Amino acid sequence: MVSGAPRTAHAWARARLEAAGVEDAAFDAACLMELVAGKNWRWMDGELTDEQKKHLEQLTEKRAQRYPLQYLAGHWPFLDFELEVGPGVLIPRADTELLCETGAELLAGKTGPQVLDLCAGSGCVGLGIKRLVPAAQVTCLEKSPEAFAYLTRNAAGALPGFDAERPAVQPVAGDVFTYQNQLAPESLDLVLSNPPYVTGDEMKELEPELRFEPEMALEAAHEGLAFYEHIAPGYLAALRQGGWLAVEIGWEQGAAVRGIFEAAGYRNVAVRQDLAGKDRVVLGQKN
Repeated sequence: MVSGAPRTAHAWARARLEAAGVEDAAFDAACLMELVAGKNWRWMDGELTDEQKKHLEQLTEKRAQRYPLQYLAGHWPFLDFELEVGPGVLIPRADTELLCETGAELLAGKTGPQVLDLCAGSGCVGLGIKRLVPAAQVTCLEKSPEAFAYLTRNAAGALPGFDAERPAVQPVAGDVFTYQNQLAPESLDLVLSNPPYVTGDEMKELEPELRFEPEMALEAAHEGLAFYEHIAPGYLAALRQGGWLAVEIGWEQGAAVRGIFEAAGYRNVAVRQDLAGKDRVVLGQKN
């Protein structure tokens, strides 16, 4: 049974999560305590109510089954804002912030740039660009109806000053493998994508939490390269002269994706590393 004392309750949740193999059990237990008792739970006067104790037990048990902490929270930080997340949408990760920062650099000096975010999911990339480059006009493409619902809500509520009547980005339901046919030639300054790139073999070895995330947002054919093989040549015509394509990649895919970009005719192709020193973003410019 959970104790009513907040710190003792946290210790109980931490021990349960440690026993279940959760990597950072202390952090996760603290997050669960926030969901139950608020951010100031460490300084609470008195004890948890019976209802709060029951809620903590339920959340801890679900997390012990390796259900994602982010889904339990219902929201997660990205850059300096928060996104609504839950079953059916890929969880935003800090590694992806590099793609947004790279995109913002590539737009420097442009007035009212036109940006397209492919495989948008929660909208983290498109909204990240809008946050870093407020003048950007951003369209976010997503195929999954479940993910599109989160994208729509985040477009309306994740950034200050925007709402359902005036979303921060324009959500569009569509398929990355055909959407290029709807684009006017030379109409975009920047195309960004964090597409599925996990191989079938890698899917079998992923951490338990990832089995709760949508497989269609993770796995890609052709050894994880199928989306890059389509996006690089397929969206070239929609880029203006001097426009850029930038994509997130798996850490072992730098050389392969660089080759795909070069074969498609991009120049100034480069690979950027994340904070861990691993290949994470490939970018290339249209002649």
